[in-house]
Amino acid sequence: MLSGSQRTGKYLISKNLDNFFIDIRELTRFTLQFFKEVFVPPYELQETIRQCYKLGYKSLFLITSTAFITGMVFTDHSRPSLASFGATSWLPSFTGVAVIKALAPLITSLICAGKIGSNIGAEIGSMKVTEQIDAMEVSAINPFKYLVVTRVLATTFMVPLLVIYSGLIGLLGSFIDVHRNDQTSFTVFMYDAFSKIGYVEILSSLIRSVFFGFTIGIIGCYKGFTTTKGTEGVGRAANSSVVTIMFLIFLEEILLVKFFNPFYYG
Repeated sequence: MLSGSQRTGKYLISKNLDNFFIDIRELTRFTLQFFKEVFVPPYELQETIRQCYKLGYKSLFLITSTAFITGMVFTDHSRPSLASFGATSWLPSFTGVAVIKALAPLITSLICAGKIGSNIGAEIGSMKVTEQIDAMEVSAINPFKYLVVTRVLATTFMVPLLVIYSGLIGLLGSFIDVHRNDQTSFTVFMYDAFSKIGYVEILSSLIRSVFFGFTIGIIGCYKGFTTTKGTEGVGRAANSSVVTIMFLIFLEEILLVKFFNPFYYG
């Protein structure tokens, strides 16, 4: 016989599993609806451009400062290890590979998950609980196309651009550290930094960032659209968006790196 606490624990586990699989089913339907709506007119081009500006341009300061510090700190931490082998001249190429292949896509996407993902979840969630989405439907506006499609397209397009920008700023931070210690010129640094980077590395970073951008947009919108319980639900949607997006980004990173590894070394 199970005690009362054991029965309660078993019930909670069963309920959480049910909610988990229901969430997966609903998220799948939500994603399929996006792919259905994105190809059907009318196309909300003006709103998409506005979202690109809002989600991309307004993230530049945070991306710039984080990428610059990351490049400088990574180089500073790598120097002692390479110096022990007498290989400090490898720092530019070592940093270039690390930043372009790994740091820029992953760190930029995680920053966007925290800033953009939570913003989308809270914004749409607030519209949901205040019945603004219902009012849009009454006004013959398709809220899914206007709110979801535009934001997902904006994140899918802007995150790769932010990754490119972040990679260049990260290399600039690395250059300042290398120049301060070794007096290496900017031209020589950039030549060495890109000497070990091929089209496959750049393409893989862009493809991964496209997946990350889509994930940020679709999860933020889904959490916002399924918000309940008033203002408390808005806060929960914002928090849940960030946690879910970060988990999925790490999962996608593992799978995509495994996929691209044969191309790196093939």
